[in-house]
Amino acid sequence: MTPQIEAFLEMMAVERDASPHTLSAYARDLADAEAHLDAGLMTADATAIEAWFRGLAERGLSPATQSRRRSALRQFYRFALGEGWRADDPSSRLDAPRRGRSLPRVLERAEVERLIAAAGEGDSAGALRLRTLVELAYASGLRVSELLSLRVEAVRRDPAFLIVRGKGGKERMAPLNTAARTAVADWLTARDAKRNPDAPDSPWLFPSHGKKGHLTPRRFAQLLDQAAIRAGIDPARVSPHVLRHAFATHLLDGGADLRVVQTFLGHADISTTQIYTHVAGDRLAEVVHRHHPLARQDGEAGLPPSRPAPRKPA
Repeated sequence: MTPQIEAFLEMMAVERDASPHTLSAYARDLADAEAHLDAGLMTADATAIEAWFRGLAERGLSPATQSRRRSALRQFYRFALGEGWRADDPSSRLDAPRRGRSLPRVLERAEVERLIAAAGEGDSAGALRLRTLVELAYASGLRVSELLSLRVEAVRRDPAFLIVRGKGGKERMAPLNTAARTAVADWLTARDAKRNPDAPDSPWLFPSHGKKGHLTPRRFAQLLDQAAIRAGIDPARVSPHVLRHAFATHLLDGGADLRVVQTFLGHADISTTQIYTHVAGDRLAEVVHRHHPLARQDGEAGLPPSRPAPRKPA
């Protein structure tokens, strides 16, 4: 990593309060550009920058990743201009890639119930932990990073809401239903029973022996895959983020206000939340088609066939 990239990342951390996840992603993005540009970031011209950016799609990177790399580069060069390292911005002509608006994968309510049951199979502390993770994710809509970095002190008093610090350092409330609170209480009992009384307690709700001190997203995803198999659900349809999608979609299915769902998810722009209205709308339309008498074909479900049209008088 060049000194210029290090200085830029330090600025993002101190002045922009960028999250560790964002800093790590931007570091990878800028390192990729530095490695693929023959002249390096500090001397590359606009033609070289544009060729590198076009090559991202050829390398199979998703539109979302391309957009993030474009953003990282644009911000880096604006910083370089401000520091006087360059007199021009070779990234100014980069166009954002077109991004299709794909609908999120969503589990049915019955599938979520089966997944929760499968996650809690057995009497081990590991089963209690996984059930608690799934219950919390589905009840609150937390991002996986927010869920796994919960501190144990946040749930000791059995709160009905969690105060979560999300993207950009913004705080929001995340709801907890009765099932999630019961699962948390059971997990706390098991967690406290297995910890070493002679050692200081871990600050994390889901501690581990890894580098970060708490369960990692990768391990959580692996455990979810195993639970999905036991529940008879294709593991490809299940992930920590899918539980967040299920939270939002099922709330809208139940009649929740879109602004409330936006607040719970921590979306800065309501257009990000609106994608769930498409998912919920399709599901509600299917319900109407299946169950409303006027939406069904004649004679279905025991309905009498339509009467013939009256004959017009001669």
